[in-house]
Amino acid sequence: MSGAAPARLLGAGDVRAIAARIGVRPAKRLGQNFVVEPGTVRQIAALAGPFAPNDVILEIGPGLGSLTLALLEAAAPAPAARVVAVEIDPVLAAELPKTIADRAPGLADRVSVLRADALTLTAGPGPEAPLIHPQVIAANLPYNVAVPVVLRLLAVFPSLRSGVVMVQAEVADRMCAGPGSRVYGVPSAKLAWHAQARPAGTVPRTVFWPVPNVDSKLVAFTRHDPPVAAASRTEVFSVIDAAFGQRRKTLRAALSTWAGSPDAAERIVRAAGVSPGARGESLEIAEFARIAQAKASLAEGRLQ
Repeated sequence: MSGAAPARLLGAGDVRAIAARIGVRPAKRLGQNFVVEPGTVRQIAALAGPFAPNDVILEIGPGLGSLTLALLEAAAPAPAARVVAVEIDPVLAAELPKTIADRAPGLADRVSVLRADALTLTAGPGPEAPLIHPQVIAANLPYNVAVPVVLRLLAVFPSLRSGVVMVQAEVADRMCAGPGSRVYGVPSAKLAWHAQARPAGTVPRTVFWPVPNVDSKLVAFTRHDPPVAAASRTEVFSVIDAAFGQRRKTLRAALSTWAGSPDAAERIVRAAGVSPGARGESLEIAEFARIAQAKASLAEGRLQ
């Protein structure tokens, strides 16, 4: 299969023609903005690769297939690498296999289209959740669900090692921000539990149809091990939520409800080796993990 002809990518005219033929207009409620410029999808596919033999590339929201075709083209040299495209829109999900068969016939057997909501996707098995173990995410994500989708997929699929997503510029900045940045917050810290995120380029509005009212950026991430701590992800994320729920307050105040009182919050934070006068925006993910662990240890009487 590595000798298959390259895919014929979709241009602006192709995208509009397919949409008109199947009666589709981009749905604002689903955050649908279709990419109409081949260079952009090739850039995303290149950033997502290189792909290894047997890799499963999970694409969220393939739409009319612009990025799907580019991913197939990039994955073609890797034996048995394939794309699982998850599409919530039933009309688009039904049309995508036809587009692949027409524009990449030699690679059509490398694609599986799954009609599902990425926010409810599981590792399966089941009739709506086949058993898949993806290694890579590649997606043009709807702006309103970008962070929840990425966090869920990283939590649900431990096999994932990396990914590239296109998101609203402001969301991208938050995803990649580090402690001390003015945009460092809940998305930054929670993503840091799973992976190292980095900026991977800007995307002009003109590559989309319809043209959005916001700018877009690419975010690349590579999975790493979570901080070494006895606390679970859920426990650590509850600390993050509390710390940023009152962003401008010190940890002693911001964590008071979570801990039970300001005094309890101070005791827990000090036990974790963190200053109770610090703010959440200054903490690394390992420090949030230590705070969660300290609370559990104090509750069990293992710390005095």
